[in-house]
Amino acid sequence: MSKRIIIDPVTRIEGHAKISVYLDDAGNVTDAEFHVVEFRGFEKFCEGRSYSEMPGITPRICGICPVSHLLASAKAGDAIMAVKIPPAADKLRRLMNLGQIVQSHALSFFHLSAPDFLLGWDSPAEKRNVFGLIASNTDLARAGIRLRQFGQEVIEVLGGKKIHPAWAVPGGVRSALSQEGAARIRAWLPEAHATTRVALDLFKGVLSTHEREAQLYGNFPSLYMGLVAPDGTWEHHGGKLRFTDSSGSIIADQIDPADYRTVIGECVQESSYLKSPYYLPLGKDDGVYRVGPLARLNLCARMGVPLADEELKVFRTHGHGSVTSSFLYHYARLVEILASLEYIERALDDPDLFSTDLRADAGINSLRGVGASEAPRGTLFHDYTVDRDGKLQKVNLIVATGQNNLAMNRTVAQIARHFLKGTEITEPMLNRIEHGIRCYDPCLSCSTHAAGRMALHLRLVAPGGDVVGEAVRD
Repeated sequence: MSKRIIIDPVTRIEGHAKISVYLDDAGNVTDAEFHVVEFRGFEKFCEGRSYSEMPGITPRICGICPVSHLLASAKAGDAIMAVKIPPAADKLRRLMNLGQIVQSHALSFFHLSAPDFLLGWDSPAEKRNVFGLIASNTDLARAGIRLRQFGQEVIEVLGGKKIHPAWAVPGGVRSALSQEGAARIRAWLPEAHATTRVALDLFKGVLSTHEREAQLYGNFPSLYMGLVAPDGTWEHHGGKLRFTDSSGSIIADQIDPADYRTVIGECVQESSYLKSPYYLPLGKDDGVYRVGPLARLNLCARMGVPLADEELKVFRTHGHGSVTSSFLYHYARLVEILASLEYIERALDDPDLFSTDLRADAGINSLRGVGASEAPRGTLFHDYTVDRDGKLQKVNLIVATGQNNLAMNRTVAQIARHFLKGTEITEPMLNRIEHGIRCYDPCLSCSTHAAGRMALHLRLVAPGGDVVGEAVRD
């Protein structure tokens, strides 16, 4: 009789999800699924709203990555107006996105994932969290909190507040950078650089003692997708789409994000509210691709800034062609933090950031607009269709976590096959399976977390629905 193990909820991620692990009669893992069990409905209830309202509405999708939705939505509005925004506005948007990358990656690395590999996979659940990290290494935990605070400072200096800034609009932005704000950012950069270097050295040490995790946590061939500049340089808020395979070969390049439908298909799982995009020319089974920091570092020819370019060389020694282990997402985040700090430092010397020429003004010149930007977790698409009055007729959002969905399922199955024997349910096994999901830092549209010991309910369910095994963690 086949059985199913359910891990519900998955902890230390942004949002609510569960995992099902399927066993055969002999207790061997046959498959696994990652289920998103919350429903938001933004695509539907935004219909009938004005496109100009969307940069104020869609950031409410998430409290962790509101800036990502703000900027992608504003870019979709630019396309509907058919305008080229002023250079100052583009540079300011880029600066805010760099702050977003820093704060989100710092949260993922220090708060959500580091407790596993620094405190130990077998450490008690009630201590294996950011508070346990604070107790065991106060200086490191404080530095991680401060690094995230730096990224939020960049966002607040530009947008007026750290979360849900009503700042980017179709056609540009509302305000420029002030000299005082630039000074605040500049003064914090040395500390941010120092913390990033500590984290990089720390994780390199982790890799030397976690070779098994690097081999087992989502290490499989797939495609990779993201934005790159025309010359292949790492990109985070412009450029065109590129797909590569596990050998590092480019299979599609310089695709206008507005044409994403020619290369991306979407399917759904009956057991999840999360869509599952795939590379359309290869179909769902063979078209699995990954997005986010691991993908971006596999795609790009260079980071474009000296310190990160040197670190990219070291990162790539962990793969043959592409770096295929999802455990290396953690490393890739740190490289992107380093690059973001270098780009922020470079940007502060640009006089355009203080310009008052910030908005292009126009009416409805196109009935469809697509905005794409690199969110911390991967490429984000906002696709709006409007009528002649600018009212939304259709909204399609493709988020990074959805694009990683099929890969996350494979990751969970790979880990479970190695660590789960029979029907014995242990805390270390559960945490390893959960960590496979944390590698991707999924953002499930809200930022609900719990302190201390997380509730967990696992059931072994026979095909007929009978519960044949159960474990409850309060």
